[in-house]
Amino acid sequence: MKIEKLNGLRVEIKDTDLLRRREENRSYMMELTKDNLLLNYRFEAGLYKTDRIPEHIHGGWESPVCELRGHFLGHWLSAAAMMYEATGDNEVIGKANAIVHELFRCQQANGGEWAASIPEKYLYRIANKQTVWAPQYTIHKTFMGLMDMYEKAGNEEALKIATSFSHWFYRWVTGFSKEEFDEILDIETGGMLEIWAQLYGITKEEKYITLMEYYYRRRLFDPLLEEIDVLTNMHANTTIPEILGAARAYEVTGDKKWFRIVEKYWELAVTERGSFATGGQTNGEVWTPKNRLHTRLGNKNQEHCTVYNMMRLADFLFRYTGNSIYADYWERNLYNGIMAQGYWRGSFTHGQKSMYPEQGLLTYFLPLKAGAVKGWSSKTNDFYCCHGSLVQANAAHNDGIYYKKDSDLYICQFFNSDAEIVREDNSVKILQRIDTLTGNHPITENHSLTGSVTGSQKVNRFTYEYPGNPEKLADYFYIIADKEEAFTINIRVPWWITGTPVVLLNHKEIEYTRNEDGFISIHKLWKNDVIYIEFPKKLHTLPLPGKTNMVAFLDGPVVLAGLCKEEKTLYADISHPENILENDNEREWSYWQNTYRTIGQRENIAFVPLNSIGYDPYTVYFPIAPSEK
Repeated sequence: MKIEKLNGLRVEIKDTDLLRRREENRSYMMELTKDNLLLNYRFEAGLYKTDRIPEHIHGGWESPVCELRGHFLGHWLSAAAMMYEATGDNEVIGKANAIVHELFRCQQANGGEWAASIPEKYLYRIANKQTVWAPQYTIHKTFMGLMDMYEKAGNEEALKIATSFSHWFYRWVTGFSKEEFDEILDIETGGMLEIWAQLYGITKEEKYITLMEYYYRRRLFDPLLEEIDVLTNMHANTTIPEILGAARAYEVTGDKKWFRIVEKYWELAVTERGSFATGGQTNGEVWTPKNRLHTRLGNKNQEHCTVYNMMRLADFLFRYTGNSIYADYWERNLYNGIMAQGYWRGSFTHGQKSMYPEQGLLTYFLPLKAGAVKGWSSKTNDFYCCHGSLVQANAAHNDGIYYKKDSDLYICQFFNSDAEIVREDNSVKILQRIDTLTGNHPITENHSLTGSVTGSQKVNRFTYEYPGNPEKLADYFYIIADKEEAFTINIRVPWWITGTPVVLLNHKEIEYTRNEDGFISIHKLWKNDVIYIEFPKKLHTLPLPGKTNMVAFLDGPVVLAGLCKEEKTLYADISHPENILENDNEREWSYWQNTYRTIGQRENIAFVPLNSIGYDPYTVYFPIAPSEK
C-alpha cells in the first residue's frame, strides 16, 4: 500500500503566517468578479454582446487580445476546489459552482463539446506549423480546473463538461499518426497527459488510454529512460507538467514505465543538476547546466510555477518511496519559494512609514543576482502564468504535513496544526505545537494546549535559560486516541540539523531509531501521550554549485539575504559562518527575529530571511575570501 497524504478537513492549520497567506489568497480570489473571470469564455461562445462588456477588464495574459487568454480561470477553479476541500468554505465553492455552470452554458453554445476560452483553429494552426502561443497549455488549465472541481469538490457538472470536451480532442488527436503528433507535442502541451490519465482513472474508457499513448512524448521520455541529458537549457515548465502526467498515468495504470520516467526526470533535474540554496532552479525559465548554477545568477531565477509544480512532483515521489529527501525538498521550496514569492506583507508599526508599498502579491521570478530586487505584479493587469500557481499554492497549506500508510503516521513538516485519523472504531488526533522557547508561550509555561499569553507573562525559567536565539526547533506532538492503539509515528529528521535530536516521550528522554528513509520511528500503544523533540540548528552555509567559495547563509531551512545593492566579498573562514554573522535585533516581544549582521567586515551588512523581503535590494550569494591580517 502506498503512503496516503492527509489533507482536507482531516488537517487543520494553526500556524499564523500560513493562515494569513491562505486568507489573503481567499480575499484576492473573491475580489475577482465572475464576469471578468468568464469574459473570454463567453466571448468565444458568442454569449457576450458589446454593450455588456464588464468594467475593469483583466489585462496582461488575460487580455482578450492575448493568445493565452482564459488560462487563469482554470487555476482559479483548482484553487477554489482545494480551498473547499481544506476548509469547507461554502462561499468560495458557491462562486466556483456558478462559474462551472457558466462554462457548461458556453460549451452548449459552442455545440456541446468545445469549452475553451480560445478558438479551435489555434490547434489547427499549430498542426500546420503556424505560430500560436501554447494553446494546449491554455486549454489544459480549463480541464485542470474542471477535474479538480470534480475530484475535490464533487461537482458532477464539471466532469460532464470535461468528458464532452474530450470527445473533440479524441477526434482531433486520432486524425494524426503518432509520428505526426510528435511534432505537435513539441509545442507546449501543459498537463494534457495528466488530464487523460485522470479521466481514465474515473471512467476506465479505453479512448483515454489511446490519448495517453498519443501524449507519450517520445522525444522527451525515451531519452530520459536512456539517461541522456535532455533538460539543460530547455524550458523547465514545459516538461514538469508532462512528468506530472506520467506520475498520474502510473497511478491509474500501474505501468512501471511511467514511474521510471518520473524517477529519471527527478534524478536529472534535481539530484544530478544541483539547485540554488532556495531549493529552486532555472534562470529565464530554462534548466541550468548541471552544477553550473554560478553562471546563471540573474533577474529571472526560480520561476514560481516551477517551484509549485516540482513540489507536486516531490509529493508524488514521497508517497511512492517514503524517502524524506522529498519532504526536505518540499520544505526548502515552501520557505524560500512559495513564501518568498507571494503574499508579502511588510511590518511597519508605531508611526513607521515605508517608501515602498506595504504589500506584494506575486513575484513571477525570484532574482538571485547581487543587488536583486523582487518584481511584484498587479492584481488584474498582468496575469502571468504564476498568478495561477500563486492561488493554487496558497489555497490550503495543509498539504504535505501529514501522511499515513496503513495505521502508521508520517509527520513531514513542522507547523502548528491538528490532524485526525479516523478508523472504524477509533479516532486518533495529532496536535502539533511548536515551542518558541521565549518564555511567553503556553507550552513553555505549562506543557498544555490552553492558556492566553496576550498582555501577560508568567515568571518562568525559559526567559533566562534562553537569553538569546535558542538555536533549536522544539516541537510537541500530542497524541489523543479514543481507544488505545498500536502504531508507528515517523517524524522527519530535517536536512538542516546540526547535531543529534533529543526525543522525550511523556516527558522522559528515550532512545529511538532513525530509519533508512530519514525518519525517527516510535512504536507503542498510544492513548494520551506526548512526544517532544528538539532539532538542533545553527547558522550554516550552502555553496553555489560550480563555485564553492560563493555561499548562501541559512537559518535552518530559511535562506538569509544581505541587504545590499551590489556584490560584497566577505573575509572569513568559510567553515565557521558563526564568525561571519551574528544575531542582530534578535528578539522583539515574544518573537525571535532570525535577523543577523556581519562581523568585522569592511562594510557591515544586515541579513534577514529572504521570504521577509519586499522591495529592498538584496544579495543571496557572497564570495568568501580568507581573513585579512
